[in-house]
Amino acid sequence: MLQASENRAINDTSGKPRRILLIINPISGTLSKEGLSERVIARLQREGFVVESAITERAGHGYELARNAAERGYYGVIAAGGDGTVNEIASALRGTRTIMGILPFGSGNGLARHLYGSIDVDHALETIALDCPQSCDYGTINGNPFFCTFGLGFDAKVSQKFSSLPSRGLTTYIKSAIQEYLRFSPTEYSIKSADKEITVKAFIVAVCNASQYGNNAFIAPHASIRDGLLDIMIIHKGNPLTRALAGVELFTGRLDRNLLMETMRVREATIKHIPGPGHIDGEPVMTPETLRIECHKGGLQLFYDPAKPPFRPFITPIESLRTDYRYVIKEKFRTTIKRVRTGLKKFF
Repeated sequence: MLQASENRAINDTSGKPRRILLIINPISGTLSKEGLSERVIARLQREGFVVESAITERAGHGYELARNAAERGYYGVIAAGGDGTVNEIASALRGTRTIMGILPFGSGNGLARHLYGSIDVDHALETIALDCPQSCDYGTINGNPFFCTFGLGFDAKVSQKFSSLPSRGLTTYIKSAIQEYLRFSPTEYSIKSADKEITVKAFIVAVCNASQYGNNAFIAPHASIRDGLLDIMIIHKGNPLTRALAGVELFTGRLDRNLLMETMRVREATIKHIPGPGHIDGEPVMTPETLRIECHKGGLQLFYDPAKPPFRPFITPIESLRTDYRYVIKEKFRTTIKRVRTGLKKFF
């Protein structure tokens, strides 16, 4: 069901109202989305947008809603959900002029963190209100799009485990990672690009459009979504101790300097491996022996934060973590106050 703003929009330069569709995944993440539609409408209508909202009802519904909005000429679509929701909606909008924004309500929020620096939904909404769209890249694996990361090896096994558990969040993800770490064996990969060919036994092979998996795990700290290149990050097999140290540096933003790391920056590449689990933007998939990787430069329009500072090891992860905690506390307090007020209305 759609809910439209009643205010009349200020026209953009084309003379058309800037229509925005907010798509909410009601079951993503752990934070409440109560009153979200009203918050978004109230903020964006002040900038002259006409805002409607819709709630997803099943897997693939977000894709359908976003595709329909693009075909009807909507100015933008906002995804309120996690990385799976973002992938669905971005898949529908790639190659169109409709601009995508993200309100991070998932478990990892990889692309939203890359764009906005944290999971602060208020900041993300303010960024969308600034209306600074940029043409950004995305990748494909055998034609299947990804917008943040595609992974093989250990992180794929963790994603597979994580997706089967009833609860989400960082604690659940860490438990899944520890369980898989204790029994995981590195695998051999052959990787070929235009100027390099290697065969390695690796712990992780991650193909990165953006800088992190989510949860401030910076797998490719200096990756750009506007350079027309994908960063293939290879963590060599090492030993349990060196891999554990690499895991620490994943969260400090210094992983690219670790001795186990090897990086390839490519427009296109081919990976051959033993068929098995992988993940696309955190969602588990089964992969065939041969994987064709391509970067599609400027294929997706995104609301961008022009004031986002450059990445700095240690500093950026710490600042992001502080912002995350402040926002979560504020959001839980806001939800509690709203529920208390609702309860009091029943007596007065």
